[in-house]
Amino acid sequence: MSDFSPKLILTDIDGVWTDGGMYYDMTGNELKKFHTYDSAGILWCKKAGIPCGILTGETTEMVQRRAEKLKVDYLFQGTKNKFEIVEGLCQDLDISLADVAYLGDDINDLKVLKSVGYSACPNSAPIYIKEAVMHVMNKNGGEGVFREFVEGIIDPTPFLDELLIQ
Repeated sequence: MSDFSPKLILTDIDGVWTDGGMYYDMTGNELKKFHTYDSAGILWCKKAGIPCGILTGETTEMVQRRAEKLKVDYLFQGTKNKFEIVEGLCQDLDISLADVAYLGDDINDLKVLKSVGYSACPNSAPIYIKEAVMHVMNKNGGEGVFREFVEGIIDPTPFLDELLIQ
């Protein structure tokens, strides 16, 4: 368990919540597979009162629907400069980059990963990303790595009894 206490938790999608693959059916529809374990990461953020968000360079209906289903606080799709988005969120929330935890896996995440208070990547990330982060997760992208990331920051055990009642 990390000693870091974030005020905002952010994540990339492709290569993190997914395995990074882009699947196409016979009619050209793009498909993504999300691991259901990651939804618990959002749940723990909500229970702990920490806002969470997704930043992705892609723009897809699938990510929109997943974010809506899980009631993710912030969703930024088609993002060309993730660092600018994170800086803007910090200004809006009156927090610093040092208050942010970020999970990313590739080049477009690098500046954010090097700038926030706590950074991590999936085990499947390229070596130069692994060298830039504070923590390399055990799981690969698409295997529930966001949940692993959040559970390394937020202890879910205080919420378990409450959830068992439901």
